[in-house]
Amino acid sequence: MSIAIASYNIHRCIGGDGRFDPARVRRVIEALDADVIALQEVETRADGGLDLLELLGGGAYRAIAGPTLYRENARYGNALLSRLPVQDVQLHDLSVAAREPRGAIEVSLDGPAGALRVVATHFGLAPGERRLQAQRLLALMGPARAPLEVLLGDLNEWFLWGRPLRWLHRAFAQTPAPATWPARFPVLALDRLWLRPRAALRALARHDSPAARAASDHLPLRAVLALDVHRSGAP
Repeated sequence: MSIAIASYNIHRCIGGDGRFDPARVRRVIEALDADVIALQEVETRADGGLDLLELLGGGAYRAIAGPTLYRENARYGNALLSRLPVQDVQLHDLSVAAREPRGAIEVSLDGPAGALRVVATHFGLAPGERRLQAQRLLALMGPARAPLEVLLGDLNEWFLWGRPLRWLHRAFAQTPAPATWPARFPVLALDRLWLRPRAALRALARHDSPAARAASDHLPLRAVLALDVHRSGAP
């Protein structure tokens, strides 16, 4: 028994050609065929304009918005799409003074084999900012509260030996980190995923296709998780 979970920075649905094309992003999401998808750089409008979450979910997902920037007629930030039943949602502020507001979405889900906790985030661009955000995120995660827990998102961390990655690897055990940015020729592993227990990870890879390379400046990250894993054992 398994589920698929993914993280995808959609870059406001603006592709490498500079075109705003939500339909391309939706096709990538459909190809991912994931049960839970964390999205970053999502813009939704409240003035009768395009609702990206409704479009991207396509009726197959429950959409959860986690905006961090508010304008007069629009919201921008994180989002999460889930096929699994949602029991609880919490939004957490990870903003650092004088920097772009950042946050995390924490959800409790009913998985096919029990409770699943997912935390999705998008870190900032400055090294000091990311260090503070990693510390806050680790404090938020704390001791395990569900049989399976996943932390994922765009961490913007390109320093492989930087403190945020070292802290997260120590807390969760290291996982593969395929390069996801830039989409046309990926060289940096900006998008990351960790889980507890580590033994639940069956596969983790970037989703690389011509459609994905055109739709955004990031490639999606997709993982398959085993649900028949207990903390003391393996699949």
